[in-house]
Amino acid sequence: MSSQSNPSTHKIENQVVSFEDTKVAFASKSNNDLKKAHMLFRLVSNRSMMVLGKYTSNWALKIGLPIKGLIKQTIFHQFCGGETIAECAETTKVLDAYNIGTILDYSVEGKDSEAEFEAGFDEIFRTIETADNNPHIPFCVFKVSGLSENDLLEKISAKKRLTKRDENAYNRLRRRVDRLCARAAKANTPIFFDAEESWIQHAIDDLAMEMMEKYNRGRGIVFNTLQMYRHDRMAHLQENHQKAKAEGFEYCVKLVRGAYMEKERDRAEEKGYPSPIQPNKSATDRDFNAAVQYCLDSLSSVYFCAGTHNEESSLMLAQEMDKRNISRGNDRIFFAQLFGMSDHISFNLSKENYNVAKYVPYGPVEEVMPYLIRRAEENTSVAGQTSRELNLINKEIKRRKIS
Repeated sequence: MSSQSNPSTHKIENQVVSFEDTKVAFASKSNNDLKKAHMLFRLVSNRSMMVLGKYTSNWALKIGLPIKGLIKQTIFHQFCGGETIAECAETTKVLDAYNIGTILDYSVEGKDSEAEFEAGFDEIFRTIETADNNPHIPFCVFKVSGLSENDLLEKISAKKRLTKRDENAYNRLRRRVDRLCARAAKANTPIFFDAEESWIQHAIDDLAMEMMEKYNRGRGIVFNTLQMYRHDRMAHLQENHQKAKAEGFEYCVKLVRGAYMEKERDRAEEKGYPSPIQPNKSATDRDFNAAVQYCLDSLSSVYFCAGTHNEESSLMLAQEMDKRNISRGNDRIFFAQLFGMSDHISFNLSKENYNVAKYVPYGPVEEVMPYLIRRAEENTSVAGQTSRELNLINKEIKRRKIS
């Protein structure tokens, strides 16, 4: 997810949506919370410290040094809801109070055995059960790679011939995915297929469309996720929407810019194939905004979520909704940001009655370290991300006159 550091202010019906209003953005934060966030984002802004912290924390956890408490009080506290669903419920009460939804995201990665896939499935299933009849949880989410071997997904995506073992493994994956979508349908809670690396994404896209066709009859339950930093995703959006429309089911999509850019480019160069990534950031921004406009134009047969930390895109969508006389509470449109980031977007949009949710990752500290490291690296690498967060925190610290 990319960002813009320019202030964005927008008048709607004599009210103002300002992403610079830090009083609203940090209304839920205590003075101590602000100080902690300030310290963390200053550390994250230092690339050398990031590299050092990445290796030392992994090493310390591996050999059993007692640093879990320090991690939990710092980077984990900023970007995660807790180690369990119950802990998340306590953390996200503040989101409930400001009418911001919670998307429970079990962020344990790197599993590769059937027992681990089953354990991951059970945990995701519990998030859907938690969402049932809970108005504070508007969506659930899962990664297909958390339920299957990556090698199998890569094989399917490349259209390679499957062995009998592969076919059995794929059938187990389909059953897991189908059970999750069936439970989401029973709970009437939409569920996101998260986007992943391009070399396994085709298999995920096919599964998502299969489940949409089954469960999106007359309502939006199953969502696929499109990373618009891929140059083929705009065409994919149009093609799959038209297919869904022709076959009589709702097309549901979460739009994001993307999270694997450097890995994608490095792999394409290493293996000698054309990069699937847009040539530059402006092309990604163009396609993201074009995808939002396409979904708005097709709203009678599309549900969509704009998962973005970009102020200009968020503002554009808010403006377009008002311009087109679309209710701010229309259940076909949501905004979403990550927990611990871009509160100035989430809280200010919610204050103006737009539908907003936060991705709230959770899991045992040791198990979510890969996620936490990615979040920290994203803040370091994305132009303006950390400086924007720091500037807003500094502004609120000054407004409150905190020493």
